[in-house]
Amino acid sequence: MEPVEIMTGGGAARVAFDGDGATARFLLVLTHGAGGTIEAPDLLAARDAALQLGGMVARVTQPYRVRGARAPGPAVRQDAAWTEVVAALRQSWPGAALVQGGRSNGARVACRTAAAVCARAVIALAFPLRPPGKPGQTRVAELRAARRAGAAVLVVNGDRDPFGTPGTREADRVVVVPGETHALRGHRAAVFSAVAEWLPTVLPDAGADEGRKARA
Repeated sequence: MEPVEIMTGGGAARVAFDGDGATARFLLVLTHGAGGTIEAPDLLAARDAALQLGGMVARVTQPYRVRGARAPGPAVRQDAAWTEVVAALRQSWPGAALVQGGRSNGARVACRTAAAVCARAVIALAFPLRPPGKPGQTRVAELRAARRAGAAVLVVNGDRDPFGTPGTREADRVVVVPGETHALRGHRAAVFSAVAEWLPTVLPDAGADEGRKARA
């Protein structure tokens, strides 16, 4: 499918698609970090895992990045635009189970909006648990919000991430990649494996055969 633009109250979002929309067993909607792009290595690894499991993947460039800004602005505005994008995408795949996720700031958005969009699961890549050097500040509440909404949560973080890594109490599964930083740049295979092994456990209809293939 060709990329599309979706208009929101915060401006136009740009969406790139991967997969066969006619046969999709689930929809995975992914987004970037605060100043990043949808070509980040960990996002591409998550995309590849979903494609192998028969999913349709929509990678969203949020409105502030389409405008060329690097700072996302107020969370409430960002979340409102995100829910509009997801609502528009679900019109194209109304029967598909929804999984959403992102890296860093995008992971926070996916967690905060899980209830609003009725996400079945959230993939949080490089979740920024706390600002570096500020141990008293934490974003645990955002992970808990996703779980309260009934969404299963996968966290994949590097063990050298200066933002820290959530504990196992805050997510259904936490994968810590040895030797990796916040970028999750050099261990694409580890991110792929984490997503490919976890998704079939939260999406039984994705098929046991695909799950076995992903782990092979």
